[in-house]
Amino acid sequence: MAPCNILMVAEKPSLADALSRLLAPGGQFETRKSVTPVHEWLGKFRGSDAHFKFTSVTGHVYNTDFTQENNSWQVDPQILFTAVVKKTEANPKMHLTDHLRREAKHVDYLILWLDCDREGENICFEVIDNCLSNMNKSSMNYVLRAKFSAITQQDVRRAMDNLVKPNQNEARAVDARQEFDLKVGVAFTRFQTRFFQGKYGDLDSTLISYGPCQTPTLSFCVERHDRIQSFQPEPFWSIAPTIVKNESQIKLSWMRERLFDKQVTSVLMTSVESALAQGAKVTQVAIKKNSKSRPHALNTVELLKHGSAVLGISPSECMSIAERLYMQGYISYPRTETDQYPDNFDLDQVLHEQRRQPDWGQFCETLLREGYTRPTGGKDVGDHPPITPMRLAMEGDLPGDMWRVYDFITRTFIGSLSPNLKYTSTHVVFAIGPEEFECRGSQVTSPGFAAVMHWIGKSDEYIPEFTQGEVLTVKSVQMTEGKTSPPDYLTEAELIGLMEQNGIGTDASIPTHINNICQRNYVNVGSGRRMIPTNLGIVLIHGYQKIDNDLSLPRMRSDMEQQLSLIATGKASFTDVLQYFLELFAKKFAYFVNHINSMDELFEATFSPLAATGRPLSKCGKCRRYMKYISLKPNRLHCATCDETYSLPLNGTIKLYRELTCPLDDFELVLYSTGSKGTGYPLCPYCYNHPPFENVPSKMGCNHCPHPTCTHSMVKNAVCPCPESEGETQCAGSLILDATSAPRWKLSCNACNIVSSFVDTIKNVTLADEVCECGAGIMKAEFRENQNREPVKGCILCDDEMDALLSTRFARKSIRRGFRGKKKGRRKKFDPHLQKLYGH
Repeated sequence: MAPCNILMVAEKPSLADALSRLLAPGGQFETRKSVTPVHEWLGKFRGSDAHFKFTSVTGHVYNTDFTQENNSWQVDPQILFTAVVKKTEANPKMHLTDHLRREAKHVDYLILWLDCDREGENICFEVIDNCLSNMNKSSMNYVLRAKFSAITQQDVRRAMDNLVKPNQNEARAVDARQEFDLKVGVAFTRFQTRFFQGKYGDLDSTLISYGPCQTPTLSFCVERHDRIQSFQPEPFWSIAPTIVKNESQIKLSWMRERLFDKQVTSVLMTSVESALAQGAKVTQVAIKKNSKSRPHALNTVELLKHGSAVLGISPSECMSIAERLYMQGYISYPRTETDQYPDNFDLDQVLHEQRRQPDWGQFCETLLREGYTRPTGGKDVGDHPPITPMRLAMEGDLPGDMWRVYDFITRTFIGSLSPNLKYTSTHVVFAIGPEEFECRGSQVTSPGFAAVMHWIGKSDEYIPEFTQGEVLTVKSVQMTEGKTSPPDYLTEAELIGLMEQNGIGTDASIPTHINNICQRNYVNVGSGRRMIPTNLGIVLIHGYQKIDNDLSLPRMRSDMEQQLSLIATGKASFTDVLQYFLELFAKKFAYFVNHINSMDELFEATFSPLAATGRPLSKCGKCRRYMKYISLKPNRLHCATCDETYSLPLNGTIKLYRELTCPLDDFELVLYSTGSKGTGYPLCPYCYNHPPFENVPSKMGCNHCPHPTCTHSMVKNAVCPCPESEGETQCAGSLILDATSAPRWKLSCNACNIVSSFVDTIKNVTLADEVCECGAGIMKAEFRENQNREPVKGCILCDDEMDALLSTRFARKSIRRGFRGKKKGRRKKFDPHLQKLYGH
């Protein structure tokens, strides 16, 4: 009987070679050259003779792409959301698909040794698509999947003896993500790039890209940048005494820590100084035994965080190193969310393997000899075991960073089995007068896991022994002053943690997303691997926030990742999930396109020479630095420090309004005016763009503001409802006393264009706290000194004398008038005698 023919496929040529060495009898096989090497040997499969061929792909066989008609940048990006996509060969010059089809001829079984994650499962079906039709029997019953977590004899043999069926649901989840990311990313990227490219000369990027994972990742960095820019330091004060014990000087800490009131601190300082003669009395001595828990087993996110924070290696490079270690058999599969060892995991075997290592072998010997408590805690998400050393290595066996990563992985494994770090802490409380102070000390009693994980070690903090009731001499006492400091930029490790917490990407894709925002000039990696956003990155996120905050927030991607997980487990439909999110983002894209000018304002202010020609005008309420006023349309204020732009009213002049500030946000007010014969009102740049009250429209000036106490608000300056109407429609606005119009005082409507000025002989006009029986506010008009007249006080709707002081003009257009009112004295019901106010 002829042996059956078996084709096996791995994800990379190096992996096919390593697995062949473990599977072939005696590690002996023949290799022939092809697109990727093909290793061949004779052996047994399920008790029968078999001819094995082991080859590989080089990652994904296919890319997801648009059909030819939609691959042009001239195509309307909106149609891409419903466009047909196709699979194209990832590397056509390799002819990998031809290689797979050729090797699959006359094959009885196909065994897939792809990486055991969703991406690997997707590649499985890419291989199946090319091989199945050429096999002796084109049935999925003859397609098998090897599940393995380490390239060791034991793990590989176990996988070969327990072959399973490939999981099409997991593959479909990847297909859904690929199609969604393609359509959304390309639509936004094409539109943004075409809109901004060539319009600004210093973008430092030819492609203004958007990515459903990339953009929320960038948003985390910009959010921290915004917090730093808007931070305002606050002064604080503290009291710091120094005592003497056994000729040693010991600085004490104030139990209150610090106060933000200098006067109160000074009073307390005086009480301490007055009690110095009595010394510092020990009121409490507490000695406590503490422990620091050993780490959980190592997963991918913790590896990436340590690589960045301690080893100074980027996430993408760290993952690349871990993959090389895995393919060479030194560690288990490095992409895993699990940080709990399975119950059947042979921990002793790993310790026995590592006991011959001179750097940490003695720790393994101790654990094997004295025993250890099996790790508890962590979580097992069912993907792969934690990252574990599988093969002994000496420092000379691995170059540079490979050794450092291997060293960390191995020490973390040993540390996770070691005892907790134990120490005693001492807390001593002193009383000096009415105030209490403290000092703390600690001493390690058992280093536990920190002996092998030396970067986590705790140092002793020595303090002398104190007894309760003891009184010590106070050598000095000082009142110190400091200021609160802003947060620092996110470290790469902190960013990885935020991405994990918010469900952005997977353990496998997190390094890719971070690498993308760096390569596309959205973020620079500073000292300490801190993520410092560039101007381009900041403007993009601020632009998304102005148009549609969901475009930059992590919740949208997090929701989608949850739905993709449901596809992978067979609980959700591929079509339903994909269609829902594509329809959602198609609507968001249409809205984004219609409001792109909001983002353009930020680009123009940041990158255009217009920003350089602007002049400093008013102070930003966030950073207290001057914002530049750009007078060209559309008018705007730009804060270079906060990198924010604030729109202003058009068709008028803007100037600083007496350096007064808004009580809500501390922005300096600016004055908008259409001229001496037109309307004018102060406005807060921030409130104008971000209305602080409900049911108040955007573009709110102070003449619309319902703030109850601000002297510039509508509440404090409204005189009466506007009497104008157009046809049957009554104006919904109010006549506002324009306090900015002095010395030519006037009333203007905050909704229509009616303006009524007081006569030139009026020096000052104020609105009293009284209300006429008609509901209008009572006003007081004071005359110039050369008029020798007493002030007039009354209602503009009811008093002839007050009415006589007004002359009415209309700022832009004629309006039909038909309003009637009451006159003081004659008490007519809205007599037409009010012609001056209403233009009759």
